[in-house]
Amino acid sequence: MNRIKVGVVGAGRMGKNHCRVFTTLRHVELVGVCDAFAEVGERAARQYETDYFANLDQMLDKVQAVSIATPTPMHFDLAMHCLERGIHVFIEKPITQTVQQACTLVEMAERSKLVVQVGHIERFNPAYRELKNVIESIGVLAIDIRRLSAFDGSNKDVDVVLDLMVHDTDLALDLTAQQPTCLNAQGFRVFSDQIDHANVQLRFDSGLLMTMTASRVTEEKVRQIEVTARETYVVADLLNKSVLAHRRTTGEYLQRAVHGYRQESVIERIYVPGSEPLFLELEHFTDCVIEDRLPIVSARDGMRALKLAMQIRDAIYDNLGSKKVQPSAIEPIPACA
Repeated sequence: MNRIKVGVVGAGRMGKNHCRVFTTLRHVELVGVCDAFAEVGERAARQYETDYFANLDQMLDKVQAVSIATPTPMHFDLAMHCLERGIHVFIEKPITQTVQQACTLVEMAERSKLVVQVGHIERFNPAYRELKNVIESIGVLAIDIRRLSAFDGSNKDVDVVLDLMVHDTDLALDLTAQQPTCLNAQGFRVFSDQIDHANVQLRFDSGLLMTMTASRVTEEKVRQIEVTARETYVVADLLNKSVLAHRRTTGEYLQRAVHGYRQESVIERIYVPGSEPLFLELEHFTDCVIEDRLPIVSARDGMRALKLAMQIRDAIYDNLGSKKVQPSAIEPIPACA
């Protein structure tokens, strides 16, 4: 397999994780890291034994692909510039700050034929992958997704919808392969002037009902998906990498003297590989570059996830009677009756 030359734009917490993973991929050469703050960039370059570039174009002259791990407001301009230079791009989620920017970026990505992958990392979570395998053969009735965190450590530049729930808008669209036909969304502020807790119900043409909760006011970190089917209930813990399938069985009594035994259901513990999602995600991106194929999470997927997140966000602000911080200017999904 040919080695490709990769650079990282943004040397914060996530950018350093990207550097760490790229140095472990056998088919990748980490050429350098670029950051607006020289001290931050130089520290990351020393840690991962690569070069620091103060000038982005100088790094782009030496690479075939980049990962963009900067604050969201910078995603659009950086990604467009890289694509114009013929560079393959990995962009951390959300894809851009606005839906219009995302649409423009999708058009550019598809026109350029370059690989553009968006960092919806849960798609590469082994527990999520096994969950998808389990529910392929069952008639899903309802899905409940919960993503809860403490306020400390959260991204306070945006509300909880764009910080946390945007992960799950992507999963919702991936699990159902449908667009929701209606939504009800509520939320409230606790520690900031933005939404800190959000809850939404989505209904689809198939009749499936989905509930999503994202919160940064809890002291327990939760990443869980619960799937209800007619004869199966599946619980996937994305944080602890486990999947349990509770399956209905035919109950029977086995007489033993005066005592009986009845089995009403069985719990199946699904094997989940212990792979790191970020490793799988960046390995997939670089494989797509080498093999010239479409990534699992394309720019269009990132745009769809952002659009749904914005629709949810707008509905919550409308219910709060508040002016939206960054209006999405997109057609709202009707409220469910």
